[in-house]
Amino acid sequence: MKSSEIRELTLKELEERLENEENMLVRMKMNHAVSPLDNPNKIVVARRNVARLKTEMRARQLQEQSEKQ
Repeated sequence: MKSSEIRELTLKELEERLENEENMLVRMKMNHAVSPLDNPNKIVVARRNVARLKTEMRARQLQEQSEKQ
């Protein structure tokens, strides 16, 4: 998921995607602990997607706060 795609999402969509990505990350980590994944780089990609989503949410929160002042 690219940053440009994330910026186009609404706040509700961001929250849903974040929840889905976090759940998927936890599942992948548990599966990898039990038996190694075919491609462990998927964990890295999922972790980065979670970070991108959180960054965009925080940026919108800060923008909203600056507009109120």
